[in-house]
Amino acid sequence: MTWASIGDALTDQLETCTQVSNWKPANRFYMDRYKRNQVEAAISEGVGSSGTRPTAELRHRLKRLLDTDRTLGRNPRSVDPEQAAYAFYAEDAPGSGVEVWFSSYEAFALLIAFNLLEHGFPQQKTVLALRRIRTALEREHKRILKLDPRILFDQDALQHRAGPGQMAVGSTKPVYLVITTERKRAANPLKGITICRGEIELMQFMKAALASYTIFELTIPAHQLDYHLAKTEPSQRGRAAT
Repeated sequence: MTWASIGDALTDQLETCTQVSNWKPANRFYMDRYKRNQVEAAISEGVGSSGTRPTAELRHRLKRLLDTDRTLGRNPRSVDPEQAAYAFYAEDAPGSGVEVWFSSYEAFALLIAFNLLEHGFPQQKTVLALRRIRTALEREHKRILKLDPRILFDQDALQHRAGPGQMAVGSTKPVYLVITTERKRAANPLKGITICRGEIELMQFMKAALASYTIFELTIPAHQLDYHLAKTEPSQRGRAAT
């Protein structure tokens, strides 16, 4: 599915739901919780995995990220964000047999972490980076989902703005997650992580310090994942995330 078709699908979904049930998009996003099977299915759709079900490899990678987050533990009283909060959970592990549910943001954080692994970043450093930026990224994710996808993914507006020297993006209001890395990939390549709104802010940030950068646009995957999550169904007897 292309970004244009996702934008069209999102627009159709919004129009249909609004007409049928007076649905309010901005209010829906943060009432939902999802089982792990739903998160796996939505991420699988988001990364374009072939087949009708998530692959064993994708499920294994997501499980390792979740296990790493749990294994690192947390201390809510710590002033260090890497120790104070989980990257993918809201609270400590429940008792045995209790199902763990994930918020829309936590599913999104898992998608970002999966993409970082795909780009060769170490697993533990990835989890710690997402812990470090959780407060800012969760706030930005909420803001992004309140933006109208019909405006964000307006193909006519995007074509009008395209020109020499412009970054090729599929969003009229792009937001970038910027990973600062060592110029030479070492054992600790991930130095910093930040959020930039728009190309001007991104360019200003990159010019401020000489480094290597890995950049992810966020508005497209945020809306895309939310679209796919809305289509999933919780398993009747799903595996409980640890």
